[in-house]
Amino acid sequence: MAGRISDYKNLYISESLEKNILTFKEIFKNDVTFRIKHICARKTVPFDAALLYIDGMVDSTQINEAVIEPLLEMDIISDFKNLAEYVEKQLIFARDVKVKTEIAQMLEGILYGEALLLINGSSDALMLDVKGFRTRGISEPENERITEGPREGFEEAALLNLAMLRRKLGTPDLCIELNRIGGRTNTAVFVCYLGTLVNRKILRKINESLKSIDIDGVLDVNYIIEQISPHPFSLFKTAGKTERPDVIASRLLEGRIAIIVDGTPMVMTLPYLFCENFQSDEDYYQTFLLGSFGRMIRYFCFAISIFVPALFVAITTLHPEFLPTSFLITVMQQRTAVPFSIVAETLGMILIFEILKETGVRMPQNIGPALSIVGGLVVGQAAVEAKIISAPTLIVVALSGIAGLMLPRLRAAVFYFRIIFVILASLWGLYGLFCGVILMVMYIIAIKSYETDYTVTLNRISLQSFKDSVWRAPWRLMKTRPFFNKNIIRQRKK
Repeated sequence: MAGRISDYKNLYISESLEKNILTFKEIFKNDVTFRIKHICARKTVPFDAALLYIDGMVDSTQINEAVIEPLLEMDIISDFKNLAEYVEKQLIFARDVKVKTEIAQMLEGILYGEALLLINGSSDALMLDVKGFRTRGISEPENERITEGPREGFEEAALLNLAMLRRKLGTPDLCIELNRIGGRTNTAVFVCYLGTLVNRKILRKINESLKSIDIDGVLDVNYIIEQISPHPFSLFKTAGKTERPDVIASRLLEGRIAIIVDGTPMVMTLPYLFCENFQSDEDYYQTFLLGSFGRMIRYFCFAISIFVPALFVAITTLHPEFLPTSFLITVMQQRTAVPFSIVAETLGMILIFEILKETGVRMPQNIGPALSIVGGLVVGQAAVEAKIISAPTLIVVALSGIAGLMLPRLRAAVFYFRIIFVILASLWGLYGLFCGVILMVMYIIAIKSYETDYTVTLNRISLQSFKDSVWRAPWRLMKTRPFFNKNIIRQRKK
């Protein structure tokens, strides 16, 4: 027995209904949800057929009303050339019917919630779209909540996600291509883009990368991100992920490409730019003044989260002359009887903060907030009073950690660079920190996201390039799209 659908390619059914049923029984012999419904009509012309489907993935009402009843009640004429074609065009009321001959294609349909109609005496079979599996339903994404704007989010069924996207983009320019990835899961992966805006070179490279994936199963979009990412070990994301249809629609309107994977609400977008890490969906649903303020705050929080602990270590250990005498005395007094060095203290507190944050996320929702309060307030205060850590170190690390929470898309980069800068500052002080910043900037500039510079908005310095990167300008002033598009004109000049 073969284990992959690809193993059944170039295998075809015969005209014998009994033989075909035995073939599918052998394939699904260990699946108790596999169903076979025999249909026998003895009217003008004898008609023997069988309906094959997976229980729980089809709509039984559709099967009865659109397939079984018409086949049993309507007469079949005798002067037809192709029985399957006649049944397809004259008898079946299903919303979509396809004629198939290859077993692999039939298996794809059955496993995706379609029913297979095998007809005795015909080497053609009919795939009937009678899907009826339950879905979670449309709701607001938990991790991307906003106070203004649309509240709907993607769910696990890819076809419903495509319908939501189509409703946002009412244009025939929206192109949707289907790929099947996963030797055993045979997951449907849809590539979406606007034909007149997309960069064909980027699209061609993405399609080539998708076709080169050879893996048993794809259960989430991250399986694909790690496979096709040009920088798989990068600390910064090179592919976007979101659960919001409005975000995907806006990305497609900028000439980007979206990848929708069946079975997950997360949708991937390419290319991905550095400035997107600081953008929020709400920036575009509020006034441009408020949106710009929020975006600049995020840039400021990025600097605080990675530089403040290192700056504190550098100044208190190697450059105390930069501190006012009174403040330096206060810091030293607080460190009296603390058994650890400032460097060890800072690194330990950073690690503890990450543990508390991760625990709060993983714990049940009704326990997580209480645990965070106990860990953050009670344990922290007790540690300071017990002279295990000093209050200034706790304040600095807490400030850095809170600022980092403003940037969920940069979580990995913030954590690692925070550690790296603390180590550099402990070894060479402000000189080490300064060199670390230069290396980080060079590292960011060197990143590419599918033929597109990660910092493309900063590489070509112009007024337009800053209007949706560092701040959010009014819509009337954002006349162009990002530079990687085929057509960069967003709106005509008045």
